[in-house]
Amino acid sequence: MSFISYAQNFEDVMLWRALKHIDRGFYIVVGANDPDQDSVTKAFYERGWRGINVEPVPQWFERLEKARPRDINHQHPLGGEPGDITLYEIPDTGLSTAEKEFAERHEAERGYQSRELRVKMDTLSRVCEKFHVAPIHFLKVDVEGAEKAVFQGADFGKIRPWIIVVKATLPNSQEECYSDWEALLLNAGYEYAYFDGLNRYYVAGEHENLKAAFKAPPNVFDEFIRS
Repeated sequence: MSFISYAQNFEDVMLWRALKHIDRGFYIVVGANDPDQDSVTKAFYERGWRGINVEPVPQWFERLEKARPRDINHQHPLGGEPGDITLYEIPDTGLSTAEKEFAERHEAERGYQSRELRVKMDTLSRVCEKFHVAPIHFLKVDVEGAEKAVFQGADFGKIRPWIIVVKATLPNSQEECYSDWEALLLNAGYEYAYFDGLNRYYVAGEHENLKAAFKAPPNVFDEFIRS
């Protein structure tokens, strides 16, 4: 049976290659966006997996609530510590951000209009302590420039995703932007494994054997088709 890939950049193909031996595993996605289009987790959900979808934008959160009844859908954005922040919502896109600079750039360069929302910020550690600490088979983070803050709010001594996938380029750009947060993962015992042109993949040191799955990009031997 062919694997159906729904993800934007075949992230699900790479993760399935590494984790297909896991029956009904668990994922966390920070910046989940749409439950179907460009979803890293839809293929896993269809195979009985479940997880936590963190998505502060009402438009996408409501879709997740309808499409993912087995999942835990969490509407508060994640950062370094709890508190109130401004979220710049850009409707009908995956570009909503807590970074005003990026919202202004999208308006100037692409004509996107944003609206400001005051929202409660949570932390990854608090979310995991409340809902699920282990095992976490993969963590996907795509938060339009706030990746460092997400990792600052994670205690990787307690939370040990086997694989972490992080968007590593500036929004709508090939310019890499991982230098300000990568050390937080390396210092927590994660090893760099792969860059797909958009995301960087890291494997927990205690699961170093999974690095072998990231030696090559998606290819014919993965036996997948696009949705």
